[in-house]
Amino acid sequence: MALTLRQRAARTRSLPPMRGDAPGLLLAALGVAAALGVHAVVPAVPKLTAAVVLGMAAAHLPGLRPVVRGVARPGLSTAGKRLMRIGIVLLGLKLSLDDVLGLGWATVAMVLTVVAATFAGTLWLGRRLGLPGDQPLLVATGYSICGASAIGAVSQAAGSEEEDVAASVALVTLCGTLAIAVLPLLQHPLGLGEVEFGRWVGASVHDVGQVVATAQTGGPGALREAVLVKLMRVVLLAPLVAGVAVVVRRNLRAARAAAAVGAGGAPVGPSAGAPGGSGGDTAAEESVKTGSRPPIVPLFVAGFLAMIVLRTTGVLPERTLGLAGDAQELLLAAALFGLGSAVHLPTMARTGGRIALLGLGSWVVVAGVSYAGVLITT
Repeated sequence: MALTLRQRAARTRSLPPMRGDAPGLLLAALGVAAALGVHAVVPAVPKLTAAVVLGMAAAHLPGLRPVVRGVARPGLSTAGKRLMRIGIVLLGLKLSLDDVLGLGWATVAMVLTVVAATFAGTLWLGRRLGLPGDQPLLVATGYSICGASAIGAVSQAAGSEEEDVAASVALVTLCGTLAIAVLPLLQHPLGLGEVEFGRWVGASVHDVGQVVATAQTGGPGALREAVLVKLMRVVLLAPLVAGVAVVVRRNLRAARAAAAVGAGGAPVGPSAGAPGGSGGDTAAEESVKTGSRPPIVPLFVAGFLAMIVLRTTGVLPERTLGLAGDAQELLLAAALFGLGSAVHLPTMARTGGRIALLGLGSWVVVAGVSYAGVLITT
């Protein structure tokens, strides 16, 4: 027998409310669907970029804001952490050691130089500007390696605050999106051919999707070179995360020693657990209390390296690689929607001038060093 509208409403009210991660994961899934729709309508906008922007919008729309900050927060945080790790593991299937080595040692040396100069310069400038928490470390990571994915990976190893991660992702996503429009306009004034332009884009643009969107304007040759150079930068994610983990472990040993000394005298304040000097109860500081230490190579980074080796063997068919690539993009989109939803624009506005200056300075460094490197090696 058909139910009346009143009976249906009563049955709906009697259903147990969704708890735990379910509401946030559902909202992240809806955000991914919306990002796919934006990309379908405007192909120049990468899916991952759309996901971050939509997450930020959801966090500030009056109708959604209470949901994002309330019942959906646990699931959105889970998406930003756990789904990010799985997506990074699958990102390894895009890499083959044969392709990277095929670039030649001169190009490999150029990429190493760009990454080192960008990371060191951005970290130094961010600290001089007095940016809070791990923001200098995370922005340096995003600019030098692979945008939001690298920020997510390093933040896991460093135990960074969600607010620092969200602000860094927002900045890197904004600058990478601007690169899609700006860099093609500079190709001919800078005298770059198809190959040179592709390598410049691959060495200087942050996210893989943004690299594709920018390089395709220069032709198929530019797109191929850009992707190969970009994936060479992605390979460096693993040693960077391992290096951060080593520094975190060293800081934790020092913090525990200071805590042991302070136990018999004056209380010791919280120690900055990550290389960026994060304050507050970060995961690293929780490790001081529990006595645990983060692994030198986190499990998801080991999985990332294992996927690179698996891809290099050639045992996986193209169809499997294609499905894995689609899954990786969906997972990262959900993770970035979750991170975008943690952005609080009023808080960012308080450091807006400084973080914008850091973004501009880092952009000048990565674009300038990579341009010089391309001219020298081609």
